[in-house]
Amino acid sequence: MDFEQNIPQPENLSRTLACKVAYDGAPFAGFARQAECDRVMTVQGELEHALRVLYRRDVRTTCAGRTDAGVHAIGQVVSFDVTEDEFASRTPRSLLRSLNALVDDHMSVSVVEEKPFGFSARFDAKWREYRYRISTAAARPVLIMPLVWHLGGVDLDIDAMNRAAVHLIGEHDFKSFCVAASAVGKPTCRNVMELEVFEEEILGQQVATVRVVGNAFLHSMVRTIVGTLVEVGRGRRNPEWVCDVLEARNRGAAGQNAPAQGLVFWHVEYE
Repeated sequence: MDFEQNIPQPENLSRTLACKVAYDGAPFAGFARQAECDRVMTVQGELEHALRVLYRRDVRTTCAGRTDAGVHAIGQVVSFDVTEDEFASRTPRSLLRSLNALVDDHMSVSVVEEKPFGFSARFDAKWREYRYRISTAAARPVLIMPLVWHLGGVDLDIDAMNRAAVHLIGEHDFKSFCVAASAVGKPTCRNVMELEVFEEEILGQQVATVRVVGNAFLHSMVRTIVGTLVEVGRGRRNPEWVCDVLEARNRGAAGQNAPAQGLVFWHVEYE
């Protein structure tokens, strides 16, 4: 259920503000606000609570992309509308300070700026970028453990993963790569603009990073892409198998859903 639509808004809204938000996803039950009876902490719930305190009314927010429980972000964008008087009451700099003072410590607002009235963080986005990190170290990478999928001494063939990734670039039906229930009666075609796997070092630990850029993503699509590429990287499947997964249009044909903690919502691009 979309609880955003249940928030009545003033009729004299005339200004749009957008925030850039980062968060450690571990303590949150995802981005989206949930029914109050659920009594769980969400990113949207924290932001809207802070805005309610500041503007003394319920404020409807829109995000660039809803993240699942445990998924992190450094480049999430959230937009909302205010009245002329509300806009005049707080400068963007003042609002930024106030939001950071009110939200949970696992969140941070780095930018608050005015956008053209009617701007939507979701619908005006041109593309979104996610990054997923995998550690193959034999020993637990304790300092980055909350941010990676630790495979524990498994060797990954990065070249083979990249050869497999090529088959997923472009516009395809990604029904095999999303939660089956979320695809019922809904379009499942998406455009993956870039997909690559590369090695990098984080706090002295070598990780394999999967970087994916697309116009939009289905529920758990990135994590299923990662799980599928890992099957290839471990030598369990050949790179061409990914074509069979696409053609199957069946979630059971793909690899596992990679754990949430390795995924970061990295960036959103607007005109």
